[in-house]
Amino acid sequence: MEKIRLEIVGMSYSQSQSGAYALILSEREGKRRLPIIIGGFEAQAIAIELEKIKTPRPLTHDLFRSFSEAFNVVLSEVIINRFSEGVFYALLICSDGKKVREIDSRTSDAIALALRFNCPIYTYESIMATAGIVMDEENEPATPEETPEEPEHEPADIFSDLTLEELQEMLLNAVAGEEYEKASKIRDEINRRK
Repeated sequence: MEKIRLEIVGMSYSQSQSGAYALILSEREGKRRLPIIIGGFEAQAIAIELEKIKTPRPLTHDLFRSFSEAFNVVLSEVIINRFSEGVFYALLICSDGKKVREIDSRTSDAIALALRFNCPIYTYESIMATAGIVMDEENEPATPEETPEEPEHEPADIFSDLTLEELQEMLLNAVAGEEYEKASKIRDEINRRK
């Protein structure tokens, strides 16, 4: 399977899940984005490395890197290899110079490690097609006059009465407004109907 290179484009606080964040990955050669909901501790581990903040003692992911380097194990790439029931799965591709091994990992940990090892992050087309959200350059965030008032917390079945076309339009608006968590819920509803 052909791999798609991903880059981190941002992280935002989740409006509906307390203590959760949306980590946004973008394909390097395209307009699709992959929103992944992660916990607060995982978001902190990623943000610390993105901002190059030095901690007085090594954090878990830093310790893992030091341990790996001490035994000549290199993390060469991370692959987000599966998406099932709203959960992303990842593999760490490691080598000791003789053998290449694949190690199962939570996606948030895999990304935190990829940053520390300065290695690429990939996924497959099938995952981007299922869970990715298309960003059009023409889609600018709506101005406040254009944005209808919506309740802060939407009921789970709010999308059930909408047509597929209405859902597609809502998806584009959510992405344009950088409401990635809402966009991922709409995307899941669209995928459920296919």
